[in-house]
Amino acid sequence: MKTTLKVLIPVWVFFLMAGSNVVAQTTKSSTLEPVDYVNPLMGTDSKFSLSNGNTYPAIALPWGMNFWTPQTAKMGDGWQYAYSADKIRGFKQTHQPSPWMNDYGNFSLMPVTGELKFTEEDRASWFSHKAETVQPHYYSVYLAEYDVTAEFTTTERAARFRFTFPENDKSYIVIDAFDQGSYVKIIPEENKVVGYSTRNSGGVPENFRNYFVIEFDKPIEYTAVWEKDRLDENKTELSGEHAGAVIGFSTKRVK
Repeated sequence: MKTTLKVLIPVWVFFLMAGSNVVAQTTKSSTLEPVDYVNPLMGTDSKFSLSNGNTYPAIALPWGMNFWTPQTAKMGDGWQYAYSADKIRGFKQTHQPSPWMNDYGNFSLMPVTGELKFTEEDRASWFSHKAETVQPHYYSVYLAEYDVTAEFTTTERAARFRFTFPENDKSYIVIDAFDQGSYVKIIPEENKVVGYSTRNSGGVPENFRNYFVIEFDKPIEYTAVWEKDRLDENKTELSGEHAGAVIGFSTKRVK
């Protein structure tokens, strides 16, 4: 039996896009909405040396404050999701307009089980497109390395995740606030992690920060913060060049 964890991520940023309401029109005889015909994986079979499509699966509402995407590439790589990849490093909030312009204010989440792996290389999990569902408003994938099903959808200003874990005494969620200066703080009594990312590729003010608030529906039993490849279980707050956090809990059978 598996345990499901739900995560709500409200996010505040300094830059907002002017929005408009988009209404899908369908006939009464149709059982499908126009959005059902969209394949967000189109154009993702590309890389720097073969600029072919240059898209990523952007899960978001029209004119949403932020987009979310599975991340297969290394931090800082503009080709953040490649169809040919076979490992996922995390699920990333992104504002990227194109791989050539790259991203800004990004951070990621990644569920892991068993031995705690928190760096992006170590925590990466095998996945298959056969166990991946990609729609403009919904994403789901099975992470074979950890026997976890990850799902998420978005709102105008936030995202909602659902991680279904196996029965396990060591289940974790790794928050990666990325490099170029970042901050994380775990608040166990509120089941919450807050922080900010300053990562960017230019075109932002000197004091740019993308703040995030992550709320969990399961009590936090384990806490740690990390910077680059160093884990510290004695702290719940960290500011540094590349900061991250880990929260953990047991996911035992519910009677």
